[in-house]
Amino acid sequence: MNTYRIGQTKYAADQKGSGIDARWNSRGRYVIYTGGSLALSCLEKLAHTTGTSLYTGDFSVTIYNIPAKLAVEEITLSKLTALEPQWQKVLNYPITQMLGDSWLQRMETAILKVPSAIIDLEYNYLFNPAHPDFAKIKVATIKKFSFDERLSG
Repeated sequence: MNTYRIGQTKYAADQKGSGIDARWNSRGRYVIYTGGSLALSCLEKLAHTTGTSLYTGDFSVTIYNIPAKLAVEEITLSKLTALEPQWQKVLNYPITQMLGDSWLQRMETAILKVPSAIIDLEYNYLFNPAHPDFAKIKVATIKKFSFDERLSG
């Protein structure tokens, strides 16, 4: 299976994660966020980038290959909605961060599969670079990526 991460070209080969707080991790916890499709990764980047930087930035897509036998933990949509029906809202980050931080602390899998907050029928795949199995996830390729200016609305 392949997953996709769109980011600034200067960080495309980085395999550490940034450690900034995000939907599924609190500050200081290193996670690599990837999408289950290139289109979803594009939407995720669009949702988190403001102004003209989307069109003036230097972006690349990193394509990861996940071996079929690698264990993946999943947080289901039904589990999330049972905890908080509006889990997608930014004010509910503490709920999703608690789930992601718990996954990181347990160190049971290198990959966490989570519903996208943008399209909850699609999935993002989070990587824990500190997990021993992370070394089995390979970068298939890195290539330049540009956003179509029509996405500006």
